Parts: sequence; C-alpha cells; structure tokens
Amino acid sequence: MPLIGYARVSTEDQTPLPQSEALQSAGCVEIFEEHASGGNRARPVLARLLERVQSGDTLVVVRIDRLARSLSHLLEVIERLEAKGAFFRSIQDPIDTGSPQGKFTLQVLGAAAEFERALIRERTKAGLASARTKGRVGGNPGLRAKDPAALRKVRLARQDGYMERLNETAQDWVPHVRRLRPDLAWEDVVRIINGPLPQARRWTQSRLLRAVKAYVRDGLLPTEVLARAGRRETDDRLPAIVAAIKGADPDITLQAICDRLESMRERTPRGRASWQPSSVRMLLERAEKLGLLKSAQ
Repeated sequence: MPLIGYARVSTEDQTPLPQSEALQSAGCVEIFEEHASGGNRARPVLARLLERVQSGDTLVVVRIDRLARSLSHLLEVIERLEAKGAFFRSIQDPIDTGSPQGKFTLQVLGAAAEFERALIRERTKAGLASARTKGRVGGNPGLRAKDPAALRKVRLARQDGYMERLNETAQDWVPHVRRLRPDLAWEDVVRIINGPLPQARRWTQSRLLRAVKAYVRDGLLPTEVLARAGRRETDDRLPAIVAAIKGADPDITLQAICDRLESMRERTPRGRASWQPSSVRMLLERAEKLGLLKSAQ
C-alpha cells in the first residue's frame, strides 16, 4: 500500500526536514510539507493531500499533533480517509487504522470524546437546574430588555461563531467554489464537493450558497463566484463535470473518476449507473477539445 507522508511545522523559522527524514525512513513514497498552525484546520497542503489520497493509501505522520491538535479534528480526518478506503498511521503513537490494534485504539479515542461531550452536557443541565431553584433566571438581561446594543453584540457573536465553523470546513468546499464557479451551475458544484465527503459532512445547495455569500462578504472569495452560470449545452455538461474532477486532482486515475461519478449518482452518456474508464477517457478528450480541461486545471 502506498504510504503518503505529512510533515507540518508552525512557523517559517522551523524546518520540517527531521519529520520528512523520519517519514522517508518509514517508507513514504511521497511527502507533503506545510508551514501552518496546528489549530488551523483550513490548511491548503493538508486539503490537497486529503483530496489526493485514494483507496489503499496510508497517510503517515511522525506524531499525531503534526496532523491535528484536537481529538475532534483527528477523528474528522480519519473519518474522511476511511470514506475513501484509505488508512492512517502515526509513527510515534499507537495508531494504525490498517491494524486491529490501531482500530481498537481509535474506537477508544472516539468513545472518550463522546464521554467528554456527555459530561459537559450533564454539567450544563445541572448548573441551570441549580440556578433556577435559587431564583436566578439565565440569559442576558440586555436581551430580555431588547437593548439594541446587546442585540447587536449577540448578532456579531453568532456571526463570528458561524464564520469559525465555516473555517473548519473550508478545505472541503472553498477550492472547488473558487475553481468551478461560475462556469458550473451550483447543483453540479454541490455534487462535486460532496463526492469525497462522508454523509455527515455533505452540503445542501442552500447551505453552500449561504457559506459562499458569507465568504464573499468578508472578501475571502471573489464576487464573481456568485455570478449567474452561463447556459451550457446538454452535451457539454458531462465533459465539464469530468474536467472539474480532473482539475481538482491532475493525478487522479480514470477508475477513481469513475468511482467519484458513481458516488455522485451521475449517469453515463447512455444513462447507465456504472461507469467505465473508457467512457471517462472519451469525456476528457471532449473536454480538452472544448477547452474545459485547461480552464479547470
């Protein structure tokens, strides 16, 4: 199974060389290096790596904290790998999802995370109940009085919380939106984004539009992505979708594109549910003639 390494350091002053050497010694055939904070989930190199991995690949890190600083983020990445049939291994930690022991360790970590969330919920309920018995009413007095300043403060806090949640998932959708809009309709963009994602993290069209508008408002995406998609001939739609998938990962195989199209429930030109590499090759050739493949890359 191909081993793909990921090495991360927090600042430009640090060097990922020791990690890369350890990953190379572990047998990694390809190594991705990144300078980014571990608390930042929207890392472009990590996003590219997760898009690159295929079934049977193993993502390898020297230590868990090189990949994720929180248990929730670690489990999220591993879940994304498992959805693609890939594995995860940490050289210095007892986690290897390709082995029974590693899977057991992962289950223990997941149970611990769920137990921690349950404890927090119970403490919160107990605290609210205790306050009510003492005659204290929860909530913000300014909100109860409908004070404009308090209402504005809450709106801004909610907006900040929403943007923080969007930033955690930005690696899933921002690169696709930046690359595909407005050339493709929103319906097709959503299906391409959802292709590699597990069911729990998939987007609806309305939710994606709201997220994109928020990023455009804050200058994180250009306004052009919200422009109306141009009318496309029916015969050009499939070549455009295949070109978009190829553009996201130039090294993707024909069979992997077939798998992606089937996960999107996209029908073949003849209306069949099962795709063959020869059909994908034909569409790629047509996309190249139409100039779609070049623009998608």
